[in-house]
Amino acid sequence: MEEEPSSGENRKLMDTDQICRSCGSKGLRGFLSLGPTPLTDAYVPPDLAAEEEPRYPLDVAFCPDCTLVQIPSVVPPEAIFEHYSYYSSFSDMLLAHSKEHAHGLIAEQGLGPDDLVIEVASNDGYLLRYFVEEGIPVLGIDPARGPADAAEAIGVPTLCGFFGIELATSLRSEGRIADVIIANNVLAHVPDLNEFVEGIATILAVDGICEVEVPYLRELIDSLEFDTIYHEHLCYFSMTALDALFARHGLWINGVRVLTIHGGSLRLTVSRNQGRGASVQRLLDEEAARGMDRFEHYVGFADRVAHVQGSLLKMIHRLNAEGKTIAAYGAAAKGTILLNSSGIRSDLIAFVADKSPHKQGMFMPGLGIPIVAPDRILEEMPDYVLLLVWNIKDEVLREQRAYLEAGGRFIVPIPSPAEIGREVTDEVPSR
Repeated sequence: MEEEPSSGENRKLMDTDQICRSCGSKGLRGFLSLGPTPLTDAYVPPDLAAEEEPRYPLDVAFCPDCTLVQIPSVVPPEAIFEHYSYYSSFSDMLLAHSKEHAHGLIAEQGLGPDDLVIEVASNDGYLLRYFVEEGIPVLGIDPARGPADAAEAIGVPTLCGFFGIELATSLRSEGRIADVIIANNVLAHVPDLNEFVEGIATILAVDGICEVEVPYLRELIDSLEFDTIYHEHLCYFSMTALDALFARHGLWINGVRVLTIHGGSLRLTVSRNQGRGASVQRLLDEEAARGMDRFEHYVGFADRVAHVQGSLLKMIHRLNAEGKTIAAYGAAAKGTILLNSSGIRSDLIAFVADKSPHKQGMFMPGLGIPIVAPDRILEEMPDYVLLLVWNIKDEVLREQRAYLEAGGRFIVPIPSPAEIGREVTDEVPSR
C-alpha cells in the first residue's frame, strides 16, 4: 500500500487550565492542534523572504460551561493589525452581500438623516459606503490604519482604534449614540469578549438594534472548514454560546438568520428589549439535539481534518510527479492555514494569484510562495489551480472562465479535495 505523504502536525490537544474568554471558567477541553503557524496576514516582502518568520501555537478547545469553542492562547492584537492587509472591497461577493444588508436595514429600520449607524471593524468602508450614499450619518471604527485611510478616502468617517468600553464611553459622552450598530466578522477577533459586548451595550440607543455576523460553528465542524481556524479568529460561535454572552450584558438576541456567506454564517439581531423570535429558539433547540453543547460532538474532528490534509497533499504530490504545473488562487487567511498545516510549500505551488495589489509582490506567510496578479494564470496556463478561497468559488470561476475554457482545472480542497474543469463553465454565468 502506498504510504500517504505526511501533512502538517495535527494532533489532539490536551485539556488546559486556561480561562474561558466568555464565562471565565477553567478546564477548557482541547480537541485540535494545527501546530505552530505564522500569522495569516503577515505577508512577507521580498527583502525579508530569507528571514525566519515567527510562528504561534494554533490549538482549539471547548468550554464545558458556556460551550464556547476558542483558541486558548492569544497573539497580541497589535502584531496582527499593525500591517493588516485585508481590504474587504476587493471581493465582489462581499460588496453585493453588504449592499443588500445595508439597504435592508435602511428599509426595515426606516433610517434617515437623523439616525446614526456605527460599524465596528468597518475595514475600508465596504459596507458603510451604502449608507453614506443614502445620506445617513455613519461612523466606522477599525484598528488597521491602511483600511481606515481607504474608508476616509471614499467619504466614510472612520476612527482608527480598538473598540471596547473605553472608546464606547467616550463616544457616549460626545452624544454619539447608535440607532444601528453593525459588527460583521469581528466578534471572533476579540480577546476580551465581555468588554466588547459591554461596549455595544454602552452606545446602543434604547430602541436601537445591533446586527452581528459571525461564521457558524456548525458549518465549520460539518464541512471540515478547518482552514478558517487561525490566530485572528479567537472564537468559533454556536448560537448557544452567543446567547449566553449577550445575556450577560443585558442584551437579547431576538432574531437570527443562517447565511451562506463565508462558508456558513449567522446574522444576529440584538437589542435591549426582549422580543425573541421563533428563529432563535429553533436554532438553540437544534444545537442541543445535535449535541453541540457537549464536548463529545467535537471528538474525532482532528482525525477528519488530518484525512483531508493527507488526501490533498497526496493529490498534489501525484500531480507533481506526473509533471503537472500547479498554482493557487486567493492569498487569503484560509490559504495560509491550509497550505502551512498540510505541508504544501513553494516546491509544490508555483505562485498564488490574488486581486489585491496590497498582497501582490509579497510572499505567502511561512511558505515562500510568491503572490501575483490573477492575469498570470491565463498567461502561464498552469495545469491546475488550487482554489484557496473556496468560499467564493463561483466568483473566481466566473473571473477565470477563459482559463477553464482553455483546459485549465481547479482543485477545490474543502470539504474534500475535488477537481473541476471546463465541464462547470455552463453552470457559471459570465455576468
